[in-house]
Amino acid sequence: MKFEVTSSPHIRGKNHTQRIMLDVILALIPALAVGVWHFGMRAFAVTVVSIGAALAAEWVCGLVLYHRSTIKDLSAVVTGLLLALTLPVTVPYWTAAVGSIFAVLVVKGFCGGLGKNIFNPALAGRAFLVLLWPVYLVRYAEAGVKLSVTDSIADAVTSATPLHHMQMPALPEESLADMFFGNIAGSIGEVCTLALLAGGIYLIWRGVISIRIPAAYLGTVAVLTLVFSKGDQAFAWMLYNLFGGGVVLGAFFMATDYASSPVTPKGQILYGAGCGILTVIFRYFGLFPEGVTYAILLMNACVWAIDSWTAPRRFGTKKGKAL
Repeated sequence: MKFEVTSSPHIRGKNHTQRIMLDVILALIPALAVGVWHFGMRAFAVTVVSIGAALAAEWVCGLVLYHRSTIKDLSAVVTGLLLALTLPVTVPYWTAAVGSIFAVLVVKGFCGGLGKNIFNPALAGRAFLVLLWPVYLVRYAEAGVKLSVTDSIADAVTSATPLHHMQMPALPEESLADMFFGNIAGSIGEVCTLALLAGGIYLIWRGVISIRIPAAYLGTVAVLTLVFSKGDQAFAWMLYNLFGGGVVLGAFFMATDYASSPVTPKGQILYGAGCGILTVIFRYFGLFPEGVTYAILLMNACVWAIDSWTAPRRFGTKKGKAL
């Protein structure tokens, strides 16, 4: 009898990288559709440029660094799409392209490729753009402005987001219904809470992500903003914080990135809570009203330590003693 010894995994599931990435893309389509509906075809054009630049950078990485083609796994499409959804529709096209190239080439490529990146590529690309060209990242078009592909930035009617009003501090003029359905100023894919929740529920139903990180993230933001509310309407203040900005997008689609989030159940809860705490701190005391980007990136840097602290005890060992 011949025995063959192979490396793990020995039990394989139906899921693979391409299937997982396709599920993420499908989950993001509702948010993109709402963004195009409210802001016009320029939102779609920005998304196409962002994805195209990410694919080009992935092709270069595969040719030069990996020595194999990695475009088919769709990870570059997800990175470009996620980055585009965090950008205002008024950004110059080249800005979206530069952000995607930095995300794929530097954040993911130089770290060794998919699964080896320390930070979420899309968020790191956005942070890079905020660092170099912050003026483009704070010009938000009003909902319903309907910019065409050829419209210039000067053609846009810009408006402050609800989070900007809350820095005063005061509740924004927009209703909670407007924020829930996306009829507000903001980034392309962050404005509609309903679309993002639908996408997040789809990912949980498909088994792509666990509910632990989103629940810990959103729950922490809810508790902190309710306890430390500004104004007389504590519950409304909490809901505006949850519906405003990129909290829902970050909780379901950014913080749950496989490569840059913990693998242990306890670690995922701790990680999600840490993202929520930092988000509230940045929103309350930071220069900009949105804190999701840097909250998740800082927690990305802590993932190795979190996994080490929360690793389960090996069978047959006692706590603090090696086998």
